[in-house]
Amino acid sequence: MLLRHLLGPYAWIGVALLAAPGLAQRSLDDHVRPIAAALAEGNLPAARPAVARIVGRDTAALDEPGVARAAIESLSESFCDGVAAPLFWLLLLGLPGLWAYKAINTADSLIGHREERWRAFGWASARIDDCANLVPARLGGAVLCLAGGGGWRTMRRDAHRHASPNAGWTEAAMAGVLRVRLAGPVAYDGVVSDKPWIGGSFRDPDARDLGRALRVYRRACLFLWILAGAFAWLL
Repeated sequence: MLLRHLLGPYAWIGVALLAAPGLAQRSLDDHVRPIAAALAEGNLPAARPAVARIVGRDTAALDEPGVARAAIESLSESFCDGVAAPLFWLLLLGLPGLWAYKAINTADSLIGHREERWRAFGWASARIDDCANLVPARLGGAVLCLAGGGGWRTMRRDAHRHASPNAGWTEAAMAGVLRVRLAGPVAYDGVVSDKPWIGGSFRDPDARDLGRALRVYRRACLFLWILAGAFAWLL
C-alpha cells in the first residue's frame, strides 16, 4: 500500500526491486551450471567440489551418475524453496508474505533438524516450513511437468517416497520428466542413509540429463512468471 501511495502506477518497479533478493532463480542456475559443464567435459574432480557447494551429502567419491543425481535433486527441491514458494507468497500476501516465508525457510535450514538426536530442537520451524510449502511444492511439481512435457505419473506415484512431505513433489516431477531415478542410498559423514528411489524404474542420470534438467528448470521459471503476470493483471 505504501509503495502504491508513493509510486502510483510505477509501484510494481519498487515491488520488483524489493522482492528480487528473495527469489533465487538466477542463483540456482549459477550454482548448477558449472557442475553441468564439468560433467559434460568428463571432469569429475571439478564436478565433485562444485556439487558439494549445494548439497550436504558426501561427494568425494561420487561417480558421474552420483554427481548428476545430487545436482538434479538440489535443483528440483530448490525450485520450490527458492522460486515457486517465494513467488506464491509474494502474490498472495505481497512483500510481507515473501519475506515472512524466507524467514521461515531460513529457520528450517538452520535449526529444523530431522535427525532423531536433534528432532526436538527446531521442530516448530520445520513444521511451519512444511505448512508454508504445502501448496507451492505441488504447484512447483505441476509447473515442472508442464515445462518438461510429462512426468505426471511419476510425480503422483513417487512424491510420497521422499522424507519431506513437500520436496518429493518437485523431485518426482523432474525424475518423471527426465525419466531418470533420483534419491536412493546417500552417505552423510560416512554413514549411508538408505533412502527410497524416486523414479526407480528409470536409468541413472548422466551429464546430458543434468543439462536437460537445467533447461526444464529455466522453462518452469518462465512459466511461473507468466502465471504471476496473469494473476497480477487479473487483480
